[in-house]
This record gives sequence, structure tokens and C-alpha cells, in this order.
Amino acid sequence: MARKYGGALRNKERTKLKLLDAVGQIIRSEGYSGLKLVKIEGVAGVNRKLIYDYFGTVNNLIETYVRTKDYWVMFAAEADRLVRERSGDFGKKDSQNQLLDYLDYFNANVDMQQFVLWQVSENSAVISEVCEEREKIGSKLFNLADYNFKDTDVDLRATVALLIGGIYFLILHAKKANSLFCEIDVNSPEGMARIKNVISRVIDDTYNHAEKQKKPKE
Repeated sequence: MARKYGGALRNKERTKLKLLDAVGQIIRSEGYSGLKLVKIEGVAGVNRKLIYDYFGTVNNLIETYVRTKDYWVMFAAEADRLVRERSGDFGKKDSQNQLLDYLDYFNANVDMQQFVLWQVSENSAVISEVCEEREKIGSKLFNLADYNFKDTDVDLRATVALLIGGIYFLILHAKKANSLFCEIDVNSPEGMARIKNVISRVIDDTYNHAEKQKKPKE
């Protein structure tokens, strides 16, 4: 009896993986517009009834997949660890490394690129919930860094917003249009290195400007 029960559990997990893999295949090949019930069912080779049995709704299935690939949602546990272990200790190098790591992930991950295209193209309950979670995770990191900017007029949040917005546009433009932007080929190692250098410099200048404001005037 136990063996039969274990086999049923394994079959359930295999079926769930098939459905999640199907969502990923469709997102990468057709984008969010291809995520229709009939399409998911066909790509997975699974009866649609099992979508409802295992995920409740098609949206729940899609959201489950998005959460396994979204950079910031996957970073949630690490953000909680940083809050526990490094309260008031998220400095310049941490901010630089976080943004550069995200740039690399976004550049390499087609799923994440499609999520952002979906986010700016359609009012979706699935993406809205994920965006809210991203904001909560981002707030934890900003709160860790805030001590660097206390009693200054430096706005780290606005700075990071512009940098991440720039990352989104530059990568999507490079991948979709495959053309230069401001005479920079972001698809080339040299072009990517230039973007990384500027991101690091902007964060460096942001922290340094705050530090100068904190120093007592002679």
C-alpha cells in the first residue's frame, strides 16, 4: 500500500513538472499571449483536469512557474537572511554587486525578460502579485542601506529605479531589436562591460555624495 501511495505521489510530481515546463516553453517561444489552457494542455500532454486538480486554476499554475524564475522572488530567502544578520550594514559594494548580478541574470534569462514585457504590456493579476512581492523584498534591501543616507538629500530609491529601468530597456532593446543604442552594442562583451562600469560608478557616486554631506563642515 505504501509503495502504491509513493508511486502516486511521484506521478503527481512528474505531472506538475510537465505542466510547469510547458508554461516555460510557451513563455519563451510565444510570450505571455500564448498562455492559453488548450496550449498548455497540448504542450504538456496532460489532461486539463489535472491542472485544476494540482494547481486550482490556470493562473495559479502560471504564477507558480513565474515564482520559480523571478530573480527577486527567488532572492526572498537571502533578503531575509541579510535582514537577520546584517542589520544596518548594506553598503556601496553590496548595492553594486546586487545590481550587477541582476543585470547578468536579466541578460541571460529569457523567462525574466518575458515577465517584464508582460508586466508593462498587460494588466495581469499574476504579474501584479509578483510585482508586489518584488517591492516588499526590495524594501528590505533599501531599509538595510538607509543608514548610509540618513540626514542627506540623496535618494537611493530613485537612483536604483532609474538603473533598473535602464537595465530593462537596454537588454530588451538589444534582444528584440538586435541593434545599437547610443552607439553601444549591449550584446557584445565590450558593450556589456561599459554598462556595468557605469552602474558601478553611479552607485559609487551616490554613496560618496551622501558621505560628503554627512561630514561636518570645517
